[in-house]
Amino acid sequence: MIKRVLEDKIIDRFGTGKVILLIGPRQVGKTTLFNKLLEGKDYLFLNGDDPTVRKLLSNPNLEQLKNIIGRHSIVFIDEAQRIENIGITLKLITDQLKSVQLLVSGSSAFELNNQTQEPLTGRKWEYRLYPISWSEFEMDVGYLKAEQQLELRIIYGMYPDVINNLGDEKEVLKQLTDSYLYKDILSYGGIRKPEVLEKLLRALAFQIGSEVSYNELSQILGIDKKTVAAYIDLLCQAFVIYRLPSFSKNLRNEIKTNQKIYFYDTGVRNMIIGNLNPLQNRQDKGNLWENFLITERLKSMAYNSSLAKGYFWRTVSQQEIDYVEEDAGIIKGYEIKWNSKNKVKIPKIFSDTYKAEVQIINHENFRDFLK
Repeated sequence: MIKRVLEDKIIDRFGTGKVILLIGPRQVGKTTLFNKLLEGKDYLFLNGDDPTVRKLLSNPNLEQLKNIIGRHSIVFIDEAQRIENIGITLKLITDQLKSVQLLVSGSSAFELNNQTQEPLTGRKWEYRLYPISWSEFEMDVGYLKAEQQLELRIIYGMYPDVINNLGDEKEVLKQLTDSYLYKDILSYGGIRKPEVLEKLLRALAFQIGSEVSYNELSQILGIDKKTVAAYIDLLCQAFVIYRLPSFSKNLRNEIKTNQKIYFYDTGVRNMIIGNLNPLQNRQDKGNLWENFLITERLKSMAYNSSLAKGYFWRTVSQQEIDYVEEDAGIIKGYEIKWNSKNKVKIPKIFSDTYKAEVQIINHENFRDFLK
């Protein structure tokens, strides 16, 4: 098993009197991580996929909870988003059974966030687990092997099952996208037309690295702009895609309201468009590399509790910076290129206006960008 960055952080939270909440996409290893941390410990496991567990935990009173938990001092509730009113139940346990350490995992932000946000205010440590990060992967397999597999990881992505099944990535990835990608969205998002959702995902997958127009998408898909926005919100909540907003502060001709959309996993993106061709044979190599690196940067920031915010920058006259980061008032720009030999022209107006350093990130120096 690949060691996860969050392991030590979560262990340090044991016994602090708060719920440890782990959310993220399906199949990224949330259950595996908690099981590893609980090895050798006596704990109660409650699976939200079990209808009996769902019934018992939906509206219990304190006495019922005492009977369910018994003498266990650690309780692990998996697939918690499946349990109605789970936030109230967790609040009751935390407030009234103070000797019990709760570990809770959920594969969807829909119900879990809605149900736990208010009841667990001040009562939880919340962490997000993503597909394997580059640093976790390289730490596990070593520098040389990671370097040898870099192009494979860009094509097939960083899901644990995909990484652990070298040679069978295509089949594993197909099952992953077919079985899990839409499950939470269709279950909790009230999607009446799954085929429209799939078309939207394909359209977004073809536009990574480009600005996204909701008006254009609504025309392509034959649905109104509000529905496009609602579907994109759901896809973000399900950790399939994320938005990168535009950076704008001082210049009149800066793009102020547009956004780019990237995928949390490039393998999922490539499977959606049905293109798993090697990198050297691809027209979208640059955009794919950009998606891969920005996603890895965001994972690193999340795991290190960084307060930095990520953006892209562009002017009406097409001057642009691929990725901009603001941290405590300090602004940095990054131009992302696969080929280190490509010449890059840095917009002087950006550097001068924001007193910002702009770095060129390529295949040879990307590790520094991900630290």
